[in-house]
Amino acid sequence: MTTTEHAVDTVVRMPSLGESVDEGMVTRWLKAPGDHVEAEEPLLEVATDKVDTEIPSPCSGTLTQLLVDENEVVAVGAELATIAAVGAPESPVVPESPVVAPPPPSPPAPPPPLAEPVDSDTEKLPRIRRTIARRMVESLQVAAQLTTVLEVDLSAVARLRSEHKDEFCARTGVKLSYLPFFTKAAIEALPGHRMLNASLNADVTEVTYHREVHLGIAVDSPKGLMVPVIRDASQLSITQLARAIAELADKVRSGGITADELSGGTFTITNTGSRGALFDTPILNQPQTGILGTGAVVDRLVPIRDDGSLCIEVRPLAYLSISYDHRIVDGADAARYLSAVKSRLEAGFAAAELID
Repeated sequence: MTTTEHAVDTVVRMPSLGESVDEGMVTRWLKAPGDHVEAEEPLLEVATDKVDTEIPSPCSGTLTQLLVDENEVVAVGAELATIAAVGAPESPVVPESPVVAPPPPSPPAPPPPLAEPVDSDTEKLPRIRRTIARRMVESLQVAAQLTTVLEVDLSAVARLRSEHKDEFCARTGVKLSYLPFFTKAAIEALPGHRMLNASLNADVTEVTYHREVHLGIAVDSPKGLMVPVIRDASQLSITQLARAIAELADKVRSGGITADELSGGTFTITNTGSRGALFDTPILNQPQTGILGTGAVVDRLVPIRDDGSLCIEVRPLAYLSISYDHRIVDGADAARYLSAVKSRLEAGFAAAELID
């Protein structure tokens, strides 16, 4: 009795999942033992505190064994499965067996009892939703959070946007929304208000003032809120910011964002106005000390005094809100920062600033 020789099984291990990530949960196997897989073909899905991702097969072959169950948390480097690179061995050659009459079929199983009707559904909360919930509560427990709000007149920005949005989209492939203007103004105001681009240590004995702005942009996705980071954002133009925002948002919504792209932020912007909200009171993204919320741009009737006379005009207005850590940021600091952002937006931007 002989068998065909075959290659030694290749062990699939949990790969590195990003900076400061040392474990992940196997949420779903995409292949079953006996299935053929190609190299780089998605083999399983893994969730971490920062991101969900697919793990590809390291080689072509037959999946022979799963070493980890779904919903099990394993460390980076742990064994997940084995793959036979050539395939399973052929069945051994054995003498022909005598024909044996097959056993009679088993009687059919009784039908399951009818389930009683229910008026609610209970589902297991996804890992990423559990992580978001935990972090939001932790943020509120750690910091003394307060929110300041003011209103900004976006007439100058609206004119520039209206004049150039079609050309901008044709040239860059990205829509020119209000968000890149909000972002540019927010970044430019931070050097003069460094307490909002900072972080406190755990025992509140030291504060780190960041020289560069690594900007987090809150993105809504089917799996929950994620905050990818634009590195060195202060060095980018309005056009470059618009591209970076669109690219990271696409990555989040398509599931292609990496853990490293979700870490290292020093200040965050959340654009709840994109869903029609006038303003909100955002929760800090720890250990950051500030997060700017941008509300919906709405046309409103505004009283205007010109040469002593009073008239009523329609102006595009929006609310800006800054949530801050009151342990290091005073209310006056927050108000001065918002006023600086407001002044920059109301002064407007030049058309040349829309060019890379």
